[in-house]
Amino acid sequence: MRQVNRQLQGVIGNDDSTSYSGMGRALPAARTGPMLRVRRSVLLAVAMTCITVASIRIGAQTPSEPADKYQWLEDVSGERSMAWVKAENQRSAKVLESDPHYAALEATALKVLESPDRLPIPSINGDDVYNTWQDTDHVRGILRRTSLADYLSRQPHWQTLLDYDALGKRDNQKWVAEGRACLYPGNEMCLVGLSAGGEDAVTMREFNLKTGKFVEGGFVLPRAKQDVTWVDKDTLLVARDWGAGTLTKAGYPFVVKLWKRGQPLDQAKEVYRGAETDVAAETITLHDGDGHHATAVLRATSFFESEISLLTPDGAKRIALPGKASINGLLNGQMIVTIDEDWKPEGGDTKFVQGSIVSLDLEAVKKDSRHLKPSVVFAPAAAEFAQRVATTRNRLLVTTLDNVQGRVYSYTLSAKGAWTRRKLDVPGNLTVSIVSANWSDDQFFLSVEGFLTPSSLLLGDAGAGTLKEAKTLPAQFDASGDVVEQLTAVSKDGTKVPYFVVRRKDIRYDGANPTLLTAYGGFQVSETPSYSATIGKLWLERGGVYVLANIRGGGEFGPAWHEAGLKTHRQRIYDDFAAVGRDLVTRRITSPRRLGITGGSNGGLLMGVEMTQHPEMWNAIVVNVPLLDMLRFEHIAAGASWVGEYGSVSVPEERAFLASISPYNQLKANVTYPEPLIFTTTKDDRVGPVHARKFAARMEEFKKPFLYEEIVEGGHNTGADLKEQAKTFAVRYTYLTRKLMD
Repeated sequence: MRQVNRQLQGVIGNDDSTSYSGMGRALPAARTGPMLRVRRSVLLAVAMTCITVASIRIGAQTPSEPADKYQWLEDVSGERSMAWVKAENQRSAKVLESDPHYAALEATALKVLESPDRLPIPSINGDDVYNTWQDTDHVRGILRRTSLADYLSRQPHWQTLLDYDALGKRDNQKWVAEGRACLYPGNEMCLVGLSAGGEDAVTMREFNLKTGKFVEGGFVLPRAKQDVTWVDKDTLLVARDWGAGTLTKAGYPFVVKLWKRGQPLDQAKEVYRGAETDVAAETITLHDGDGHHATAVLRATSFFESEISLLTPDGAKRIALPGKASINGLLNGQMIVTIDEDWKPEGGDTKFVQGSIVSLDLEAVKKDSRHLKPSVVFAPAAAEFAQRVATTRNRLLVTTLDNVQGRVYSYTLSAKGAWTRRKLDVPGNLTVSIVSANWSDDQFFLSVEGFLTPSSLLLGDAGAGTLKEAKTLPAQFDASGDVVEQLTAVSKDGTKVPYFVVRRKDIRYDGANPTLLTAYGGFQVSETPSYSATIGKLWLERGGVYVLANIRGGGEFGPAWHEAGLKTHRQRIYDDFAAVGRDLVTRRITSPRRLGITGGSNGGLLMGVEMTQHPEMWNAIVVNVPLLDMLRFEHIAAGASWVGEYGSVSVPEERAFLASISPYNQLKANVTYPEPLIFTTTKDDRVGPVHARKFAARMEEFKKPFLYEEIVEGGHNTGADLKEQAKTFAVRYTYLTRKLMD
């Protein structure tokens, strides 16, 4: 559910979503799925795509719940539901789109989104660089390629391989690009994901990157919730809906089959079966530059726990890793694993602390997968915690956060089996991310950025330990009068919560500054500074203050920071956010009259809770693609997969807590609330539009003011093309201007 602070940001450059290992289930997060429970950082850290979906299900009312008069809105595309949506859209559009600020904001947003100066985010595949790009002429985007040398030039000469707009016209379908699953670096065979209007569900077609054409008679997987991994050039592992009894209660596949080229899909051979009570089953193929390889199945028994098994000729062989463990990749015959819980291997003497990265000899694991002998690669420090992991041919790359400041290291395995590291020289006080790496050589791309520092791409050589600037985004807004500071608030239980403030240098501490506060607070997702042209142009340049809070539930301070807010402990997350809001007022940076908040997905739930628990603290609330009905979330879209985060109504103690914080259930007729802007999309098949609709309908019943926008396309990530995104930005900033600036 990661909408995070990027929910109000513009697209600086289109992410090129490639995963050589396959494609996995979706977080209740947004498009860059780096926080999949089973971390898909085998060869790429941030260039990942979620190719799954859970269907909308209307469950029965439990006897203890009062009648839900708005359950009919759970019929997502029903005639009555869509008539209600149309009426609410029209009512709100009359208010916001007729506002004198709207036209200028929309034009500015579109100019930002279509700027030719955006960085083309690279994906390395052998000697080539790939990128998916959207602009005025390519609304849905194109997949294009050039050489690495040409990419580094001032004006690369791109070769278009796949035009999604043209393909959509040919197929009479509004396709949205949903990434690629390629055989291995340097190989031309890939599976291209195609989403109808931005759904998580995809159609997958085999595509030849060398010829730029779909393979005639090649692999084609019909639209479904599915996970696919290449075993070799003629074999796939596929987890999908195979018919009755093959989907979990969360709506994800738990049956894995081996599918050979030329074989009818219904004749694929079953090689692994989980259980209906699981979250999902996924597959992954590991390779390294020395020719080692392995294929594994990951059975997610909960959102945060998995059973990992090697697939062998004798069947699946479970590896005795702890439940909270993630495979990161393969290097020099060593399987790289992140451990998110304290762990002492069976028969071993060493205890590994949560947040550690360890290595396991692959051949030793194949011989004895029960008695493991890990070596430490990275162990967390007091304020430094690992974030992303990627492999090159000879090196392991690890990014960390040190008090929410980005760091990056290159690790080498010595002949004696010990890991040594080298800190790479990156600018301080910026966010550092691994953009692209693969095991065909030691080259990789990093991105560095800050709230006021335009994004730069650095080309690294992991072997030499060098970094050089490849491309830098020109400044997209005037930040000459701005400054960033990191402050601390104290939560209700005494916990110190850091937060960033982006403001004018000459700010007056008089409580009159329009301020926008955001956070996410869930799923171990870390919130870090990032450069946003839309925030810069539509908010900062116009005198607004922007605040990002690092509340519990995230991963900024390791797994424990996340676990502190799980299930019935979740009130800590909401207390942290409220504490930051109060601190902003205490410091007289702003006041309740000028303070607005925004959050999406899990952050949308955060907004709903803050609105119902502290309505007096805010004057504007953007509730974006949210969860809001926490007594029925398990029956809506992919909600059943997030029980590990939120708890379940089937557990009395957890149900009582969920009832106490559920925004939909906590709305009161006799309370005065700020007028929120509630946003969702019809094709959001991850969280679904149901929560937003029902919350708005109950506000309408109580005669409370609200504004509502539901666009059709875009899915959970919102906005299937640049013009639609520009309109959405304009609506939100018009609302924020009316509430906080006027």
